[in-house]
Amino acid sequence: MPPLSSYEMVNAYFDEAAQLVRLKDELYEVLKTPYREIDVQVPVRMDNGELRTFRGYRVQHNGARGPYKGGMRYHATADLEEVRALASLMTWKTALLDLPFGGAKGGITCDPTGMSPREVEAMTRRFTLAISHVLGVNRDIPAPDVNTNAQVMAWMMDAYSSRYGYSPAIVTGKPVDLGGAPGREAATGRGVVYVLVAAAKLWGIDLSTARVAIQGFGNVGSWVARELHNGGIAVVALSDVSGGVSHPKGLNVPALLDWASGRRPLCEVKQTGGVDRISNEELLSLECDVLIPAALGEVINEANAERVRASVVVEAANNPTTPEADKIMGDRGIKVVPDVLANAGGVTGSYFEWAQNIQQFRWKEERFNQELEDAMVRAFAATADFADRHGVSLRRAAFAIGIERVARASRLRGYV
Repeated sequence: MPPLSSYEMVNAYFDEAAQLVRLKDELYEVLKTPYREIDVQVPVRMDNGELRTFRGYRVQHNGARGPYKGGMRYHATADLEEVRALASLMTWKTALLDLPFGGAKGGITCDPTGMSPREVEAMTRRFTLAISHVLGVNRDIPAPDVNTNAQVMAWMMDAYSSRYGYSPAIVTGKPVDLGGAPGREAATGRGVVYVLVAAAKLWGIDLSTARVAIQGFGNVGSWVARELHNGGIAVVALSDVSGGVSHPKGLNVPALLDWASGRRPLCEVKQTGGVDRISNEELLSLECDVLIPAALGEVINEANAERVRASVVVEAANNPTTPEADKIMGDRGIKVVPDVLANAGGVTGSYFEWAQNIQQFRWKEERFNQELEDAMVRAFAATADFADRHGVSLRRAAFAIGIERVARASRLRGYV
């Protein structure tokens, strides 16, 4: 039997949760499949004069609860199937957090690490204009994801605004100078930590003595590491795409953040004071208390799930665990905090930014962070309570809550 695609994996989780809430058969097609899929050419004149044509995607999965919302990723493996999966996850994530959004996702098949800033800007602007007719402050609001950042969002906003007038609320995750919200950049990583702290409190885990391993040192992983370190929690392993480093008593996170700020790979960090060099695969099986995959999807799979030695896995990345691996870890008693809950701080922070743009009123960062913590802790409590009452995993509970809310909105709006 061929392996499941990323979209099939997400739908496998959907099916399990839909059965739990006794979703009517007639609603399956409406809730499982995307409302609209866009696949466009993105021709770009490169710095060497060559004309290259990239493929760009935007999938709008479900808008029953509000405008479509989801990030934009630039990656060599990004394709329509992956974007479909991520758009579906956004639908359940926004519903779980009770945000007035639906779910969407976008991507361009490219390797931006080998492109100049001018080439990335040209590609971003061309793609934005190609899909601008389906975007809108009350229609579809992109945000950063893998290999995109505040600068990319600024280009998207400017390209859209050139056609429709100044529209800061058309994207979130923007620079603060262009209407971005103080606190938004750190929101996904901070949200992961807020959920971990809530889980530790519920499960009686002493985080002051816990050892945490983080795979991924981009925006999300770096903020998770920073927040854990500031809270006195030992980060014993960190990795980026090049590999990583570990130390059984905890790494010097500020020093590694400084190293990475110069775009230097972690595999080149000087090994001193008991620091060992490890691969990304080795990090997943490292002896630790908490494992946080914060890089790409499907990194924990059937081949390595038996080797995971953490007692808690907190999914900071999107779709990092395959259904087979999820079952293996569940059978082994490993507690998994699913991505639709753990990394929802990003879209929650995006909601705060969007609301501020519409109101033309900026919050202080202290309020942003407090509102974010309240939302994440509330969502974790609701998910844990549902899981306990029904005797199911947190993942199944999170999907079930999201499905119930989207189904209810669909009926109230007269979709079905």
